[in-house]
Amino acid sequence: MATFFGEVLSVSSRAVDEDEEDENDEDEEILKELDETREVHLEWYQSNSNLMTDTNLIIAVGRNAASFLSVYVLTSATWEAVGHASVSNAGSQTICGQTSTEPACVFYRKKDNRAVILCQISGYIEEDQQFQWTEKVLGGFKQKGLSVTVLSDSPVAEYKNMDHASSSSSPFLLCLQTKSSTTNPQCPLLEQPNIFTGIQAAVLSHCQVNQIPAVAYQCYSDAISPDSITMDTYKLAFTSVGDIKVGPLPSADIFNKFIKTNHIQSNLYI
Repeated sequence: MATFFGEVLSVSSRAVDEDEEDENDEDEEILKELDETREVHLEWYQSNSNLMTDTNLIIAVGRNAASFLSVYVLTSATWEAVGHASVSNAGSQTICGQTSTEPACVFYRKKDNRAVILCQISGYIEEDQQFQWTEKVLGGFKQKGLSVTVLSDSPVAEYKNMDHASSSSSPFLLCLQTKSSTTNPQCPLLEQPNIFTGIQAAVLSHCQVNQIPAVAYQCYSDAISPDSITMDTYKLAFTSVGDIKVGPLPSADIFNKFIKTNHIQSNLYI
């Protein structure tokens, strides 16, 4: 068949096409296996209908935030574990010393007030799993009557402010809230160009889009491991959370029971 001058003709080969099809099938199988290993597994120990109505959900993410719940809140006998979420990734095994079978977070419910649920995140949830985790956890609660409070921590070195003097007295607490939130936070708002990242950002974005009242508190500290001074800062956030009593600082023996020396993978002092 005659063609015009300069036309580029594609040459097809059955052998090449068959090889490409085989490679595509293999790639699809590999991607499917990877997706399965990145799955977030959420398990409730009892029926969701007993947990998900008019819920006040408090999420703690970060070493100091999670340790704050252990030391000041969960030490009382008024809490029971009602579920957990587990993830499989390299970060949870290397940073937090977890195996792939250990939960990344545990959910606790107040025995005398079923509407109050704590979510203590002690494992590492990677970026590609954060959206999935947020959708599965918050999607399981009925939106009507749901309110969310997030406690998180961040190195003070990541705090950006033109007035360096104001950021020198760490730890300090700052917050952001969704438009539908009516909470009167007891700390200043996080100013630009500072942003939230990680799970706290995913949760706040989900609540903003779905018009769920939510407040996220972030504690900026220069401590690289949990300490009593940093954890004490979160008490300010609980003045806006009703029906939860924050206990006094326990004795040194009880404190050390919950606060274990974490293996910090850093070459700062090598």
